[in-house]
Amino acid sequence: MPAPQALGPPALGWAEPTAADTARFPPAEIFAAGLHQHHLANTAYPIAHAETWRPYRVPRAAVEATTRRAFAPVDALCLYVHVPFCATRCAFCAYTVVEREEAAGADLYAQQVVQELTLYAAALDTARRRLHGLDLGGGTPTVLEPAAIGQILSAVHRHFRWAPGADISIETTPRIAARAPDRLVALRALGIDRISMGIQVVQPALLRTLRREAGGIGEQRRAVEHIRRAGFKRLNVDLMYGFAGQSLLSWQATVAHAIALGPEAITLYRMRYKQTRLASQAGRVTLEQIHQQTTLAQQVLGAAGYAAPPGKTTYCRVAGETGTSAYLTQRVVAGMPYLGLGLGAQSLSPSTLAYNAGAASKRLAPYQRALAAGRLPIQDLYHLPARQLMAKMCAVSFYFGAIDRAAFAAKFGQPLERVFAEEVAFVVDRGLMQLTPRALALTPAGVAQLNGVIALFYAPAVQAHLLRLAADGGHGARQGAAGSRPRSLAFAKDGGAETRA
Repeated sequence: MPAPQALGPPALGWAEPTAADTARFPPAEIFAAGLHQHHLANTAYPIAHAETWRPYRVPRAAVEATTRRAFAPVDALCLYVHVPFCATRCAFCAYTVVEREEAAGADLYAQQVVQELTLYAAALDTARRRLHGLDLGGGTPTVLEPAAIGQILSAVHRHFRWAPGADISIETTPRIAARAPDRLVALRALGIDRISMGIQVVQPALLRTLRREAGGIGEQRRAVEHIRRAGFKRLNVDLMYGFAGQSLLSWQATVAHAIALGPEAITLYRMRYKQTRLASQAGRVTLEQIHQQTTLAQQVLGAAGYAAPPGKTTYCRVAGETGTSAYLTQRVVAGMPYLGLGLGAQSLSPSTLAYNAGAASKRLAPYQRALAAGRLPIQDLYHLPARQLMAKMCAVSFYFGAIDRAAFAAKFGQPLERVFAEEVAFVVDRGLMQLTPRALALTPAGVAQLNGVIALFYAPAVQAHLLRLAADGGHGARQGAAGSRPRSLAFAKDGGAETRA
């Protein structure tokens, strides 16, 4: 990646912070609250935004004009296309996935995404923007026929310039890759050069709990064979840990199985219980279990030649590669703006964050109605102060276990260590992070207490929410599953999708 260039304040300007976002809390208290709410304090930011971001919400009548102004100075950006269809919603899933009865129109959905892109092309003059990466995630994007995906990619090529090093990444399932090899060949021919496949776990009892019984190990092996025959040389496999009832031995078997498949990269996702069918189980998972599973995976992967600095969630066996898509790499390291297309997708400009229609309801109708009316299908747009945008960048940076100091300074015009002077001193003095010429990076001790570390970089309004939860003895995952569900929170998996955050 080229060295970040100083950007200065965005054209729209950052919003004035509320009193809640000018507060200061002792780092030790925030650190403790993050550890207490360890199922909630993570890279998915913000928390409880219906409460913490409410003052920054843009009125419906001003959404499109605000979006145009917010993206006006942006030359470099990434693109994410959300495809919300799955054969079955897994029990661990909190993402924007539609119910099965809506999946019949999956290929029509591609036309709607193209329509949305055309609206953005007119509103933002996208032909002058450089695209640094495109992810197709979900859901399961490979549910779409290759011709439908081709329509989307053709529209992207019409409306954007491609930056050197940009790539296209897509997610699939073992079932589709094993049973539809011709589809993989067609996708590779479209120019898609990276593919990510979710295995998650191999423990039979846990698979039944997660509603992922079908296929098995044999199907996963056939899937990889077909992926390789189609010509994909960049394969990532997703694994998940932090489940109630997931033994250390079974987790070791899952990691060993993934290594045996021979992907270039293996990404580890800790279970996030909020708004899932498993939310009530969160209290059965301790930080000790998480630390044991994280340490075991690091040891087993390292012995097999998969490398990652402390805290990085993607391990790669190719020297000099991140193992992630260009879309995610640019988002995590540089905090690059991005457009999200499709149901419930998230978009980030230098001064705003938006959620598309359908983010809360997980229904296609609101998204379709907006397009039929000829308007950008944005459900909620937030014009944010710098401190909230800093928190968003820092939280996402922990996917790689470090906050890039030059990128932060270029984006916000201030050094990271000046903005977060007390917090940096706290983590450095305790050996949780270290300042290097490039970054503020996690140490192994910091990885073990990651949730407390991340919370230190949240904006004050969100930190206050964590403190209230800790004081009440509340459990973030269960609270999110009950009556406090945000009005419109879009979930997407960073890595094959926002971000999925």
